[in-house]
Amino acid sequence: MFEFTKVSDECIKCGKCIPTCTIHQISPDEVTSPRGFIELLGDYQKGELELDKTAKDIFESCFLCTNCVDVCPNSLPTDMVIEEVRADIAKKFGIAWYKRAFFWLLRNRWAMDLFNKLGYVFHSCALKKEERGRGLLAKFDLPMIKKDRLLPSMKSVSFLNKYKERLNSGDKPKVAIFIGCLANYNYTEIGDSLVQILQELDYEIFIPKKQLCCGAPAYFTGDFDTVEYLTKKNIEYFESFIDKVEAIIIPEATCSAMIKHDWEVFFENRKMPEWRDRAARLNQKIFMATEWLYNHTELPKLLEQKGKKLPQSVTYHDACHARKVQGIWAEPRALLKKSYELREMEDPNRCCGFGGVTIQTEKFHLAQAAGKPKAAMIERSGADIVAAECSACRVQISNSLYQNGVDTIFKNPVELIAEALKEN
Repeated sequence: MFEFTKVSDECIKCGKCIPTCTIHQISPDEVTSPRGFIELLGDYQKGELELDKTAKDIFESCFLCTNCVDVCPNSLPTDMVIEEVRADIAKKFGIAWYKRAFFWLLRNRWAMDLFNKLGYVFHSCALKKEERGRGLLAKFDLPMIKKDRLLPSMKSVSFLNKYKERLNSGDKPKVAIFIGCLANYNYTEIGDSLVQILQELDYEIFIPKKQLCCGAPAYFTGDFDTVEYLTKKNIEYFESFIDKVEAIIIPEATCSAMIKHDWEVFFENRKMPEWRDRAARLNQKIFMATEWLYNHTELPKLLEQKGKKLPQSVTYHDACHARKVQGIWAEPRALLKKSYELREMEDPNRCCGFGGVTIQTEKFHLAQAAGKPKAAMIERSGADIVAAECSACRVQISNSLYQNGVDTIFKNPVELIAEALKEN
């Protein structure tokens, strides 16, 4: 068992975490606060708390937003201990059939491709297009999905199947793209835009066809067998080409944080030092897209020389896994400011309320409650577009905007940058 008592003993109960906690903001209960979670986990390890359905419900209500870690004077890893206890929950209670089916698809790219193709062909039977083209709406209640919930659009061809393995080949610097599942199957315009930008910068582009899911959905749910399978497969694959590229670029905050941070944590906690070190070696060349584009390329200069000044205004949402886990917030803003008016909302750091697979299915009422104030902030900003480098945030925020009657549309900053570089 993970040493929960060590973290519990180090908590000084100062309460600085409480005002920042996403679940506590919408359900103010000491039990579902960071210090409450930590205290209960200490009791669990001491045998003073049974891991029953009540405890399961408590530990699955955390959004894993890492706000508490960000402000904790002792830097206690509350998100990590919640992730660890969810593995114990999964072992005791099992994992719901639809989650197991989803994680099996993530393990098997061929099956996910087939599922996506069939979904695109038959989606009109259960889903309809939202009038502004922001996504799809459920026509009636589906398993774990309520009627009129806004869902991502479906594409006939995934990003990985759309392009050749090598683009813009020649005697030039070479980079690889790790695309992420949502950008691969639903928001393919993100990958299209990244390809366009890299071609403008004259890089050779390598699109690794055997890449698998980063493992984040399974990790946050407690399916550690799937996490181990996906991480090891990806590490072995990345090692086969890492020395041939300058960087692996990821236009997704959750995927990037999982690969750059959580892979090492996962193997450290599983006492697998060899795999931890292999993950760490890869990290030297793995970057979130805007971080790398701003700090390691001529894109800022190119935008000044060639980029259009566009009339739309943009407000930027700081994805939890970008700003708080990776410290990335200035770079996307600096790039967007070159072509757009940037309007800051009053709390760009507030979690949007996505929360992972369990929150989005079994506890969607919590996601709705967390999303409502975020939608209001975006509306008050007066911006035409809300941007964030995270497709999980895109799913959640797009639905929150739709449900609360806000017309603002969502785009990844990579899409907006590509738009500024397009020829008239």
